[in-house]
Amino acid sequence: MSKKAPVQKNDYIDEAVFEDLTHDGNGVTKVDGYPLFVPNALPGEEGRVKVVKTSKGYGFGRLSERTKDSPFRQEPPCPIYRECGGCQIQHMTYEGQLEAKEKNVKAVMQRIGKLHDLHVHPVLGMEEPWRYRNKAQVPVGEKDGRFVAGFYQKRSHEIIDMDKCIIQYEKNDEVIQHVKEVCEKLEVRPYDEKNHKGTLRHIMTRTAYTTGEVMVVLVTRTPELPHKKAIVDALIENIEGLKSVVHNVNSKRTNVIMGDTTRVLWGEEVIHDYIGDVKFAISARSFYQVNPEQTKVLYDKALEYADLQGEETVIDAYCGIGTISLFLAQKAKKVYGVEIVPQAIEDAKQNAELNGMANVEFKAGPAEVVIPDWYKEGIKADVLVVDPPRKGCDEALLNTILAMKPKRVVYVSCNPATLARDLRILEDGGYKTAEVQPVDMFPQTMHCEAVAKIELVE
Repeated sequence: MSKKAPVQKNDYIDEAVFEDLTHDGNGVTKVDGYPLFVPNALPGEEGRVKVVKTSKGYGFGRLSERTKDSPFRQEPPCPIYRECGGCQIQHMTYEGQLEAKEKNVKAVMQRIGKLHDLHVHPVLGMEEPWRYRNKAQVPVGEKDGRFVAGFYQKRSHEIIDMDKCIIQYEKNDEVIQHVKEVCEKLEVRPYDEKNHKGTLRHIMTRTAYTTGEVMVVLVTRTPELPHKKAIVDALIENIEGLKSVVHNVNSKRTNVIMGDTTRVLWGEEVIHDYIGDVKFAISARSFYQVNPEQTKVLYDKALEYADLQGEETVIDAYCGIGTISLFLAQKAKKVYGVEIVPQAIEDAKQNAELNGMANVEFKAGPAEVVIPDWYKEGIKADVLVVDPPRKGCDEALLNTILAMKPKRVVYVSCNPATLARDLRILEDGGYKTAEVQPVDMFPQTMHCEAVAKIELVE
C-alpha cells in the first residue's frame, strides 16, 4: 500500500521553514520529510504556506504570509517579473544567487556523483548581471485586438506583452519594438496558437557582442511573409548595425520555434562576432552561447584545464559550430571536432577557414560512433573535451573515453546533475576529478554551467 502524503490540498502549514531552492527557483520546505515546492520563497525564510497540489513524492504550495525574510531578498527590478516566466530568482540578490548556485553544484556532486572530497570553486559571476543576453526570441500573438510580443506567463501559453527585458541587450529590445510596430502598422496578422491561424509566430534577433552587427529573423506560419519589402525597408531605416533580415517558415502545430525553411530577405546570411581572438560567423540556426562575456570566462577555464603545450591531439565531442574547438586550436597541435548536426559542421568548417586555422578537422555524426571510428583509424586524443546537451554524455561515448584513455578530459556542462552522474562513471573507470569550476552564464535564473578537470590515474 502506497504511503499517504502527510499533507493534503488546501491544508495550511503555519510555521514552514525554507531550506533550499529547486532548479526552477522554488523554495523547498518539508513536512515529516515530505517536500513542498513554493514559489517566491528563499532559503532561510519562514512563513505560512497553503498546499495547492500533492502527489506521491512531493507537493506544491503557495506562500500566504512571510514571517521571516532572507538577508538575500530584494525587490525584483523588472515590472513584469511576477507574471513573466523568463527569470526565476530576481527576488534574490546577486550575491545570494551565486551562493545558491555553488551550494547546488556541491550538493549534486555529493548526492549523485558520490564525490564528497571534490574541490568545487566559488561560482565565477558577472560584474553586471543584467542586459547580458545577445539573442532574443519572443512569441507573437493578439490580446484584446492588440499585437503583443513577449515571454510566456509562468506555467501558461499566455503572452506577457513587454517593451523591454532587462536581461536582454537593449538593442534587442529596440529591434523587437520596431518589428512589432511595423508589422502592426502593415496589418501582418499575429499567430493564433489555439486555432493555428495568422502569420507571424516569433521574432528572433541577435546582436553581436564585439561587432554590434544585428540579425532579425521573422518566423511565420505561412510560406509567404506579407509586405516583406515594406517590412525590410522599415527595418533598414530604423535599425543601426542591421546586417541580415531572415525569413523562417514553421507551418507545424508545435512548440519548436524554427521550421525547416530559411531564406535571407536582405543582407548577409550571417553576422560575425568574436570570443577572445577567434572570429565566428553566426547564422539564423547556429547554436551560439547567449552570454558572450561569460562564454569567454567559461572557455578560458576549459583551455586552462586542457593544459595544452602545443604538441597535443585534442578531440572535441559535441563541437557545435566549432566554438570550443577553435579556442583549443590556438594552443593544440591538432583538433578533431564531431557534432551530430550537419549544418553546424558546415558552420564549423567555415569558422576554421575564417580564422585561417588549418590544424582543425570536423566530422558530422554521433560522437559515440565517430570517435570509436577515429580510434580504430589510430587517432588517439591526449585531451578530450565534451560539451554535451542537458542530458549529459551518451553511455557509448563514456565507454569510448574509458577505452581510449586520454590523459585529460575537460567536461563543460550546462547541467550539474548529469555532470555528477558522468563523473561517477569516469571515476569508476580510472579517472580522478581534480576540480570543478561553476560559471554563471544565466544570472536571474537557477541555471549554472560548470567545467570539470578530469585526469587519468596512472
